[in-house]
Order: sequence, then C-alpha cells, then structure tokens
Amino acid sequence: MEDYATVMNPVPDPAERAFERIIGNSAALEYVVEQVEQVAPTNSTVLIEGETGTGKELIAHAIHKASQRCGRAFIKLNCAAIPLDLLESELFGHEKGAFTGAIAQKVGRFEMADKGTLFLDEVGDIPPALQPKLLRVLQEQEFERLGSGRTHKVNVRLVAATNRDLIKMVARGQFRSDLYYRLNVFPILLPALRERREDIPALVKHFVNLFSRRMGKRVDCIPAETMVAFQWYLWPGNIRELQNLVERAVILSRDGVLPNPLHKKQTALMIPSLHRTRSFHPSNFHSAMTLEDSDRTLIVETLEQAGWIVGGPRGAAAKLGLKRTTLLAKMRRLGILRPISDEGTSVPGVA
Repeated sequence: MEDYATVMNPVPDPAERAFERIIGNSAALEYVVEQVEQVAPTNSTVLIEGETGTGKELIAHAIHKASQRCGRAFIKLNCAAIPLDLLESELFGHEKGAFTGAIAQKVGRFEMADKGTLFLDEVGDIPPALQPKLLRVLQEQEFERLGSGRTHKVNVRLVAATNRDLIKMVARGQFRSDLYYRLNVFPILLPALRERREDIPALVKHFVNLFSRRMGKRVDCIPAETMVAFQWYLWPGNIRELQNLVERAVILSRDGVLPNPLHKKQTALMIPSLHRTRSFHPSNFHSAMTLEDSDRTLIVETLEQAGWIVGGPRGAAAKLGLKRTTLLAKMRRLGILRPISDEGTSVPGVA
C-alpha cells in the first residue's frame, strides 16, 4: 500500500531543486540550463566563463545539486581572495611546522571536497608556480600537503570559473596551456545581463520579494517607468549590480511603490540608441505599455536609425548591445518585419 503522504507530497526531484534559484526563461539562459543538465550527471571538469556578477557560483552549485554527488560536500574557494603565499595551503593543506605560523595541521579544500565537488572561482588568478600542482591533482587525483611526503588520494569533481580570457593568458605565458585544456573539458559561457534583458522583470520581482520580506516592508507596485529603466540599463555589474540596486530601491520605497534607484551617472549607461529616441524618457512609457511593447518600440526605432541594417559595427544589433542572431530572434518573436518599398521590394541594406 502506498504511503499517503508520499503520494500527496512527493519528494522534489534533485534536478528540479538544482535549478530553482535560476531566475529567467530567456533563450540564452535556457541554453545554459540545458548545458548544465547535460554535464551534471558526469564527473567531467567544467569551466564556467562570464563577466563578473553573472552568477557563476549559482551555476556551479546547480551542477553539484543535479549530480550524483549532491549528497556530498560542495566546497568553494575564491582564488583571487587568498594571498598568493597561502593559496597552496588552502588548496592542499599543510602539516604542523611546515612554515612559519603553521602551528597545527590543516586540511586543504581538496581533502574537504573528497567524494564531492570543489568550486574554484577566479581560477585565472592562480599563480604560475602553483599551476603544475593543480594540474597534477586534476590528472592523478592525488597530492601532498605542505611539509609532508605522504600522498593523499581524493575523488573530487572540479568546477572552475573565471571572468578572465584564459586563451589570451596562455598566449602571454601567464597560464599553462595544458592546465587550460584540462580545465576546459566542458566550457559554459554565461551571458551578460544585457544579453538577456527579457529576464530582468522576473529578476526584479524576485529581489523585490526577497528584500521586502527581509526588511518587513510592503512593496506591491513597480511602476512601468521604473521597470523600463531597469530593462534598458546596460548593467556592467550584471545580476550582482541589479540585486544591490533593487535592495536600494526597496529601502527607498514609500507607500508600497518601488522607485527608480538609478542616478544620473548610471542613466548615462543606458543602451546608446535610447539617447537618440524619444522613448528614452520614462514619461513616454505609460502604465498600459507592456515590456513587450517597449521592446518592439525600441527595436523598430533602432532599426530605422541603422537603415534596417541588423549586423555589422553600424547595425542595430551593435547599437542595442546584442548579438545579431539574438536581435533576429527577438524580431521574429515580436513580429517585426522589414518595411516594403513602394515598388513592392524589401528595403535594401538589411543585413
């Protein structure tokens, strides 16, 4: 006989729980999730690349939670946050007396992560002298603590992340090519927030709910002009910057209304074409205008300014800060068609 509680309240699938903190449904984000689903069940090394603040640690944690190691430890280390002379000890541990100040034995992160997952953030900051030791533990799954000749065997799945261009670092001799190829078994490139602007409304609502609960404040209205300002800002700090600005807006909110926290210097970082269109001013976005309407308006105006040229350095995609394929996909989704000339042919110049 089936257990009633199990039937009525089934245990969530671990793979579903792995993605519950990933907010958005843009094509760019869905592609990332698809890659995570493919690589998570394996033990392969993953290299997550992307700008600062794009959520690399969140994706690393999703890989761990969707893997067979989900019941084991998830250990993380920011390589850029540890002094270079202490990084080796943090990774591999040390014995008592191994160096001045080593007053006790220390277990390193690789040992802590045995049978689990080790997340190395900012892996591009690992100094060249330490890179051969990292390569060895990845290849052989063994290492020695500082001050010890005893070899320790481990079973660790490595997920690394960086916002640096490792290929250029290899060319400059700053990063070992063999280590790069060992890390780059399965690369995942995270899109910048400006490349998935359709996810911004969901992210804003998520952070508003989060911070309003924490602060005990009621925020039940996000004005259209505030959301439009969020959607067209270029977000150089990506999701981390969005999170911080929403927190600021919740603090400043009155009567349940979320204000626009962007100041004048930040509005200078709006998508360039906004400065040349009347649609930039928030008053032009009345409350009845949906975000889809604002998308369509901006894209059409930018295409008109670019002579309906989509690609290239002077095309609409470059002006909007988007890839050519991304803009074409948006045009199809929004039903934006090239204008037809009086002779019944397409306007030339669309590329």
